[in-house]
Amino acid sequence: MAYVQKNNPFPVTSCGRRRSYMVTDNPVKFHNESPMKNKKLEKVVEELHNASKMHKKQAETIDGHIEEMKESPVKKRKKSNEPRKTTKGKGRNYRTTEEGAGMTKKGVKEYRRKNPGSKLKTAVTGKVKPGSKAAKRRKSFCARSKGWTGERGKAARRRWKC
Repeated sequence: MAYVQKNNPFPVTSCGRRRSYMVTDNPVKFHNESPMKNKKLEKVVEELHNASKMHKKQAETIDGHIEEMKESPVKKRKKSNEPRKTTKGKGRNYRTTEEGAGMTKKGVKEYRRKNPGSKLKTAVTGKVKPGSKAAKRRKSFCARSKGWTGERGKAARRRWKC
């Protein structure tokens, strides 16, 4: 007979696992109280201040984070200066699904310029000799992407002739 755990606060799913997000509506928050309400962080800071010099610096850092959290609970992401990676228009780096998905030659060139030392290459789409480097790359890609079920993944596999 299997061990049955009693008094566990998390309900059991159909597969037998226990998931914390099943207790509340929001999967992120499990407790109703935030650390700021509990004053836990402030207690930690107080203890660190009473400790050695090294810990005082840590306490000041945490204190700064607490102030930031009080001022703005949610920070907005900064917008990037880089252009969007698109499948349409003049400066595109990716093919559409109709064209076989994947990166364009220009896109690969741009990626390699931004990431020095990168060995990224374009797809092997033509006829290749059995056992050649290109044939091995194709075989490797086809094996790696076997489980791709999305629209773009299927298109890329078609382009690589998998």
